[in-house]
Amino acid sequence: MPASGASAEDIASRLSALGLTTHVQQHTNHTSIEAEVPDLLPAEKWREALEVVAEADRFGLQASSLNGRTLWAAVRRTVPATGDVRGPGHQR
Repeated sequence: MPASGASAEDIASRLSALGLTTHVQQHTNHTSIEAEVPDLLPAEKWREALEVVAEADRFGLQASSLNGRTLWAAVRRTVPATGDVRGPGHQR
C-alpha cells in the first residue's frame, strides 16, 4: 500500500463521487483503477481527480482520438512477509 495509506477501492470511490466512470482490476502485484474522463470536465473536478490519483503509487493519463481520455492509477498490493525478503534470488 502506498505511504499515504490510500487503497485502490478508496481511490475508485472518490473518482466515482466526482462523476467519473471507474474500472478496478486486480493484478498480481498491484490493483489498477481507470476512470473515463468526459470532454467537458470542469477545471475544479480535474484538480480534485488529480489530487485523488496522486495518492496512488503510479498514475497517468492516456488520451487518443479513438478512445478519448482515461485517467489511471496503480496501487501496489501488500507483499506478504517471508522471513528475509530481499527480492528474487536473494532469499535464504
